[in-house]
Amino acid sequence: MPKRLYLLITGSLMLCATLLAAVLTTPFVGRTASSGLVVNEPATRPPGMVWVPGGEFVMGTPEYLAPNSENPDRIKLDEHPAHEVELDGFWMDATPVTNREFKRFVDQTNYVTFAERQLTRQDFADRGVNVSGFQENVINPGSMCFNPAFNRTQLVRDRPGWEHQVWKIVDGADWKHPDGPKSSLEGLWDHPVVHIAWEDAVAYCQWAGKRLPTEAEFEYAARNGGQDIKYPWGNEFMPQGKYMANFWQGEFPTERRNEDGHLNTSPVKSFPPNALGLYDIAGNVWEWCSDLYATDYYQYSPRRNPQGPQAGFDPVQPDTVVRVQRGGSFLCNINNCTGYRTRARGRGDVASSSYHNGFRCVVDSTMLETFQTRQAEIAAAEQAGIRR
Repeated sequence: MPKRLYLLITGSLMLCATLLAAVLTTPFVGRTASSGLVVNEPATRPPGMVWVPGGEFVMGTPEYLAPNSENPDRIKLDEHPAHEVELDGFWMDATPVTNREFKRFVDQTNYVTFAERQLTRQDFADRGVNVSGFQENVINPGSMCFNPAFNRTQLVRDRPGWEHQVWKIVDGADWKHPDGPKSSLEGLWDHPVVHIAWEDAVAYCQWAGKRLPTEAEFEYAARNGGQDIKYPWGNEFMPQGKYMANFWQGEFPTERRNEDGHLNTSPVKSFPPNALGLYDIAGNVWEWCSDLYATDYYQYSPRRNPQGPQAGFDPVQPDTVVRVQRGGSFLCNINNCTGYRTRARGRGDVASSSYHNGFRCVVDSTMLETFQTRQAEIAAAEQAGIRR
């Protein structure tokens, strides 16, 4: 190891140790006397993050599930039943991870995302995919994109997962080429990174000393600490006629009016934050959570810090491993997907990515030492100008 880098890392780690010692020797005031939940911020706030105080809330929706024609919110069965949850406090990224931030990770680690790799049937089988229907052994690098040229005359909307008819796999689409191999990130550096598979998001979190939020944490944060609100900004969809998030205007997928000024992703912080200071917690991109997805999980979810089911199942995608996504995206709409609602659940196949999914990270009080160590190592490596 170069001497200069050794000194930088050593100095940074000593500083972290000093800060940790101060934190650990200070009486811990982050917990409430009654429930023991972490409520008060236990240390200095990490840059670019927001403190979400711990507390109790009723997760999910108690409303009667009516057919979609009678249900303008498009409430799905998986949002039931409403159930009580207790959460310890945590820090959450104020915005989804941007292209600029993800490039920083790639520059240091030389990481290659799932969409950029040439994969085999076995690679997909290893991720829980039933590959019996695969026609080829080698699958070209690429990712899922919206197909504006879908066949409108053959569009069928009365079956689960009908939206897949308007998607296509584009060879060469990845985080650096969001619309395909001829596109670039020019003008998009402050947009959320997209075409991110679940394992890509986890790799970034591990590099940064962070983790993905649980589904319960995401809903609690979107609801400003568990308030009974339909959207992160309140209960009115467009207060005073103002767009509060990046979503699809018009009837999906045949009418696209672009009234909010953003046809695809928007720069983070283009819309107001919620009361906690979280931007794009609704709309813009679907965001990965740590939980496996199960339609019936709310029926048996534990009360304290739920982590998701041990085994997931999605009846629409029974032969895949599926993880939770939250927050909706620029493709969500009033006639089918209302994912921008605070209680709405989404999910994604872990062996795929798309041009409307990204992520953000969290840190909790048990992770402080790891987080501070990783951040010191990152800063030292950047100062030394090296790539791992």
